[in-house]
Amino acid sequence: MRLMTDAADTATDETAVPPAPGEQQYPSLALVNSAVALPGGHALDRLGTPAAAGRWLLEHGLAPADAGLQEMCTAQVRSMREQVRTLFAARVAELPAPSSALAAVNDALTRLPTARLLRWDDGSGPYRAAPHPTTEIVDHALATLAADAADLLTGPEAARLTACGSTPCTRYLLRHGRRHWCSTRCGDRARAARAYARRTRPQPD
Repeated sequence: MRLMTDAADTATDETAVPPAPGEQQYPSLALVNSAVALPGGHALDRLGTPAAAGRWLLEHGLAPADAGLQEMCTAQVRSMREQVRTLFAARVAELPAPSSALAAVNDALTRLPTARLLRWDDGSGPYRAAPHPTTEIVDHALATLAADAADLLTGPEAARLTACGSTPCTRYLLRHGRRHWCSTRCGDRARAARAYARRTRPQPD
């Protein structure tokens, strides 16, 4: 499988994947869909490198441009993606959630930095501000994504959560009506596959 992580790859026709329905409202859905299976055995991972993960967090308002992510922090974001994906899969399949995934999400929720420290500017005087070392930026991003996933799973939109019905796509979406595809491209591929299956189905004697 060819793995694509560079930002330039996303500009090609092959990897220009539009957001799935629901991603704009729920960043946790966008997180789960940041790893995309593409036709032809290709895959796109928008968290595949620290630079790519930093761009993704910046685009979703979860980190500043100068966050300076390293591989250890990037691996934490990728791990949260897999844990949330596991919970989404359990919800869609109506199966019990693995305790490890629940524990990971709850751990992220409890690590949200809430205290704004006292700062002092020589010109303007004292003020309150949250600290911004890279580890706390990542903790804040993970807590925000975990809270968003919890809100989605426990809210009224949970019944609309579904997996894309087009192979090999592995994305999730919020279903509208009977639509089970994350994009027009996936819908066209699914319809073409069904039409091909009908044409090649053995006919009774």
